[in-house]
Amino acid sequence: MAGTDFFIRPASGTSSSDWLRLPNADISVAITRRITRTVLHGGEGDDLVDEGAESAVYTVVGEMDYEEYKKILSMFRSGQPYIHDPFEERDVKCVFGKIEYDGSEKTYKFELIEDIR
Repeated sequence: MAGTDFFIRPASGTSSSDWLRLPNADISVAITRRITRTVLHGGEGDDLVDEGAESAVYTVVGEMDYEEYKKILSMFRSGQPYIHDPFEERDVKCVFGKIEYDGSEKTYKFELIEDIR
């Protein structure tokens, strides 16, 4: 989803004022199925068992200034933040899988993994 607002808040946040808004972000999500495949010998073929969906992986790319980056870095180091999933319109508890920031260009790239409990 290109050019949309990305919302993230620290795990300790409890009110709407705790959300940090990063405008004009490019957000993508990847969700894969966990499948067990058993190859049966003797001509019977394959046996596939669908074990359900894996956690969603969100990739968020955009621009932000250094002050916002320091807030995000604090979230990265302090626990599991919540994000607002713009595709499903719900709040999601996540884990930062990866964070990149280019101070010269003021660009960022985050990889966040949904925490399913």
